[in-house]
Amino acid sequence: MSKENSRYRWFVVAVFFFFMLLHQTDKLMIGSLQVQISEDFGINNTQWGLVNSGALIVATVLYPLWGYLYDRYSRTKLLSLASLVWGVTTWFNAIVKTFGGFLTTRASTGIDDSSYPGIFTLVADYFGPNLRGKIYGILQLAQPIGYLVGLILAQMIAPMIGGWRSVFYITGSLGLVIAILIYFGVREMPRGQAEPEFENMPEMQTFKFSWAEAKEIFKKKTMWFVFLQGFAGVFPWNVITFFFFAYLEKERGYDAGSIIATMAPVILILASGYFVGGALGDYAFKRSNKGRIIVSCVGVLFGAVFMYLAITTPIEAKNQFFILMCLTALFMPLASANVIATVYDITVPEVRSTAQASEYFIENAGAAFAPIITGVIADAFDLRTAILLICTVAWGLCFFFYLGAIFTIDKDSQDLRNQMAERAKSM
Repeated sequence: MSKENSRYRWFVVAVFFFFMLLHQTDKLMIGSLQVQISEDFGINNTQWGLVNSGALIVATVLYPLWGYLYDRYSRTKLLSLASLVWGVTTWFNAIVKTFGGFLTTRASTGIDDSSYPGIFTLVADYFGPNLRGKIYGILQLAQPIGYLVGLILAQMIAPMIGGWRSVFYITGSLGLVIAILIYFGVREMPRGQAEPEFENMPEMQTFKFSWAEAKEIFKKKTMWFVFLQGFAGVFPWNVITFFFFAYLEKERGYDAGSIIATMAPVILILASGYFVGGALGDYAFKRSNKGRIIVSCVGVLFGAVFMYLAITTPIEAKNQFFILMCLTALFMPLASANVIATVYDITVPEVRSTAQASEYFIENAGAAFAPIITGVIADAFDLRTAILLICTVAWGLCFFFYLGAIFTIDKDSQDLRNQMAERAKSM
């Protein structure tokens, strides 16, 4: 790869990082605004859960469509469209004055939430298998950092500029700017370009979407364990995203300053965990096909243990609670980049968006209801019980699903390498 092309692919990573950073800020900021918005519309925890489940349900339904479109058409143009939709729907969400209107427009923001498979598959055609974990880890830093930026916007900026609607106008406008940047600045790449079997080939064959290859996704045993862990694994993330700040404020008695002082370091540690997980996964993958799965097992196991210890810490033991939340944050994201990389370690390039979209569809099919389930449990008991129950049970299940994948990953990974080698010979 020429020096110019090498620099350009890092430019592409930077563009997608800022897309994800600003998009995640827009998406996750609503968790920090729960109290403000709930008081504005006069709604309870169950209704708040319904607001967030609506967007997740819309995203879930559209994942297969986005995946198919990304495998058939230009990913860059579709990502530009997704950014445009993000900006427009966020503006609509800020404009409405009734709870019914807010519920509907918030659900519409889920349209672009299912657009990420295009980013990850395009990046897979810029970087080979041994680097993908680290690159995905870098990109996924955007989620917790966006969470932190959203926290600051919600807790500090919103009261200064006219409330929660004003910050939605800001993030929506940034979506329109990113749409233009992607449309004119990011080039499409041939699917499969970065696979090691095609390295240094003067001309790259164009691989086109195939329904036969799409069906093969569901014949790989590792994918079924990936589907199962995804179904369970997103529950804790949605619970923490949409309810944790209210838990700190209402049940642990934290004010805005205490929330920021506690959660800002936790979120920064969480951000580092994405890259650490991806880097560890790449390191382990070079030594064994099982490497990424083993790193994922460690992440969910210790994440569950430290979350349980943190939530059961007495309210007055603030330092102990903070330390345990920092440890939770370090282990929580270790699996994330490795799951994405694992999907691409076992599927052919022309159906990777479909494979990842299928995984997201299955995981969100259950997790879309996590906010409403959490709201119901919280209204029946309290937020502490809801968070503790959902997080520990879900991560415990993920641990056993990863153990299953350890026994299937070798065959599925080798099958892909053999298939890529056969294609390279025929060129």
